[in-house]
Amino acid sequence: MVAMVLTPSLLLPESNPEMTDAAVLIALFAAVFVIVEYGSTYPGLIEFRGAPPFNRVRFATLFVTLTLISIALSSRQEPTVLSRLVLAVGVLLGQSMDFPLSPIRLILWLLPEGTTLSQVHSVRAAVGLAYLTGLVGLTVFAILIRVRGWPSPTGSFNVWINLPTFDPTAGADVVKQLRRDGAVNILLGLLLPYVSPLVAILVARSQGVSMLDSDLTLTWVMSLWAFSTVSLLQRGIAMRRLALMISHKRRRIEAEDGLAEPAFLPA
Repeated sequence: MVAMVLTPSLLLPESNPEMTDAAVLIALFAAVFVIVEYGSTYPGLIEFRGAPPFNRVRFATLFVTLTLISIALSSRQEPTVLSRLVLAVGVLLGQSMDFPLSPIRLILWLLPEGTTLSQVHSVRAAVGLAYLTGLVGLTVFAILIRVRGWPSPTGSFNVWINLPTFDPTAGADVVKQLRRDGAVNILLGLLLPYVSPLVAILVARSQGVSMLDSDLTLTWVMSLWAFSTVSLLQRGIAMRRLALMISHKRRRIEAEDGLAEPAFLPA
């Protein structure tokens, strides 16, 4: 966790020492938070703690996204063969996804007046790399679900630990609740790329800040923007997968009970 938070600061030298100090404090806080959460035997704030590799895939997705965008943007200050290659790949990906009504087109349309061509290329590359990593992360998670029988091939799953905010007694049927919550998360994940840029622009303009002020800010904004979408989609898939597991277990129990009933001969 410390390495993930500090990687952008190490790859993108920042002239403001306060941002470097803030990154170190955030890294330490994140590390302590994860240690406490996974060391506790009681429910916390992290979901699916006991159902790997859900959180491992999310962590790897964010880590790779931050690293790739940092390498691409570092070409503006210290160009290398690797940084130029990653930047070129990101620009090509961004151009391929820059079509009408796409999230990339919306972000480019919301850029302030006076944005240079170099900054536009940086934003397009960051978005392209972020979405490529997010799609790969979702694909890997979907494959692991099928291969490993996630969340549990034996059918055992601790809802109390893995879903601390989910109340199975709130509705009539837990399967319907999980399917509904999963569908809501997937819908939010599809809408978030369009809604979050508008909200972020309004907040940034009211505070007089911009993601183009520094490469480090651009890296984190684009990474968290794509990661939030991937997290919601992955959570929706996981909850619907859990609902499927519970329904299959119910059918198996009902079938076993049906076979175990004694046969009565007619009088």
